[in-house]
Amino acid sequence: MTTALTLVASAGDEGDRILTVTGEIDMSNAAGFGAALDRELADGAALTVDLTGVTYLDSAGVAALFDRATTHDVRLTAPRLLDRVLRVSGLAQVAKVVIR
Repeated sequence: MTTALTLVASAGDEGDRILTVTGEIDMSNAAGFGAALDRELADGAALTVDLTGVTYLDSAGVAALFDRATTHDVRLTAPRLLDRVLRVSGLAQVAKVVIR
């Protein structure tokens, strides 16, 4: 069974892209999440991933973000709930992270 996840792509103000994510990111939907990241990064523009609507992020979701953040300009906006996992996983060292 796939966990509910909503992905909404939009254009940012400065030619960048924004991917707004709502729900839970886990192994059941991490491949779809990764595919959405790849679509938004395909043109080489910076991508802000808005995770403020995410209530759960497991290692599969962290891996999807980490893989892209090490090779692309990925920025993360996240709720305080995800602050620790983003720091402990090392994502905060490879992507700009803003906690809201």
